[in-house]
Amino acid sequence: MLVAIDVGNTQTVMGLYDGDELVDRWRLSTDPDRTADEYKLLVAGLLRQDGHALEEVHGAALSSVVPTAKLALTAVAEEVIDGTVVVVGPGVRTGMAINIDNPREVGADRVVNSVAASHRYGTPVVSVDFGTSTNVDVVDATGAYIGGVIAPGLEVSQDALIARTAALRRVETTPPGSAIGKNTVEAIQSGLVFGHAGLVDGVVGRILDELDAEAAVVATGGLASTIVPHCRMVSSVDEDLTLDGLRLIYEMNLGSDDG
Repeated sequence: MLVAIDVGNTQTVMGLYDGDELVDRWRLSTDPDRTADEYKLLVAGLLRQDGHALEEVHGAALSSVVPTAKLALTAVAEEVIDGTVVVVGPGVRTGMAINIDNPREVGADRVVNSVAASHRYGTPVVSVDFGTSTNVDVVDATGAYIGGVIAPGLEVSQDALIARTAALRRVETTPPGSAIGKNTVEAIQSGLVFGHAGLVDGVVGRILDELDAEAAVVATGGLASTIVPHCRMVSSVDEDLTLDGLRLIYEMNLGSDDG
């Protein structure tokens, strides 16, 4: 089996694949100070609680935007997994041309999402990842990654709002009953949820105009289910997009019979 791990700034998602079937998935808080020993115990414990064991895992695919977590998890995977570890980054085969000014600048998670989106939905395709930042990534009709957009995520926006205002307080990030808030809490919720949906719709609309072609728009990330119901330009939510991209990249580098 293959373990796929995507480390984001706020959350880490781990999935266990048997062939191309995702048999288990876990979502955890990202802790940049977590040590390799702690990761070893954590991964082994998650597998064990669902009836699996490290001995069943014969490959790993990892993407991370947190350098300390990347180093710790890579060390753990190379120590405990009887197989090859693929860490997404420069030099790793993705099957996708990166047509931007400096290809080394693009985050591993953005490449992984783009690979999965193009395989699952065809090209051109736009993926929207609702995480610490909201990332919009674009694959053109030829299957090349051509860039995208990085915007503050929903929680980051709320953090900034609360930090810079004296009288406003944190609210639950759920949509209010109407866009016109009848109290301060509803007004903040409207600005956060409907405002973020409007941001995504506006950006995606401009991207589609520039592509001048029909394209699927797929969303993923921990906050996708909160925001996408209020978006007009996003056609579907795919919670496992990043994990599946990791699986695909693993297979491109090692062959599907290695996992």
